[in-house]
Amino acid sequence: MIAILFLIISLLSLLFLYQGTGRNKRLLLYFIVWQIIVGILAYLRVFMDYPILFPFVILVTFLFLIYGIRAVTIKHITTNYLLANHVLRIPVELILYQLYLEGVIPKLMTYEGYNFDIVIGISALIILGYLLLTNRKLKPKFIWLWNIIGIVFLLFIVTLAILSSPLPIQQLAFDQPNVALLMFPYCFLPTCVVPIVLLSHLLWLKKNALKNTYL
Repeated sequence: MIAILFLIISLLSLLFLYQGTGRNKRLLLYFIVWQIIVGILAYLRVFMDYPILFPFVILVTFLFLIYGIRAVTIKHITTNYLLANHVLRIPVELILYQLYLEGVIPKLMTYEGYNFDIVIGISALIILGYLLLTNRKLKPKFIWLWNIIGIVFLLFIVTLAILSSPLPIQQLAFDQPNVALLMFPYCFLPTCVVPIVLLSHLLWLKKNALKNTYL
């Protein structure tokens, strides 16, 4: 059941990215093709058998992230859809907690540990509701502050996830390592959901820096 829910979240993140970038078909296509490749490898348990391969997957995903920042122009950015991607951080955190209960990720990656990402998800929901109900603009300083905090929280949990993974650089959670992200469909968290969330932050900052407006 949670696997199906996570697949839905992954698809929604792609949909919100597509809408938030002005329906950038090329960026969406790149992400979809990459997820198909990663998904097949994870389904065949390639990453479980050879976890050392996964850092290369992250590297390729990072290249897609750089492409997205450069390819999307500010006139095509719709921040309400980018905010919707951050709202997805709420159900993601609930799924991570369930995965912890199933013994495939460590407690430190949940909101009972050191993962505070759910706070950003809740605040994104409040901000999105405010914008939709009032149709007002947010102050540029607030946009900068909120996005920077969101990026810091995201990078913090990504660091914990890497250091608790069964890799040569593992430093944490040896009793219950992070193996879920090597499995299908949770492989889409570091290759789809997280990079899209980070891209949503960076694109809003890009638009705010160049135009100081939220639409």
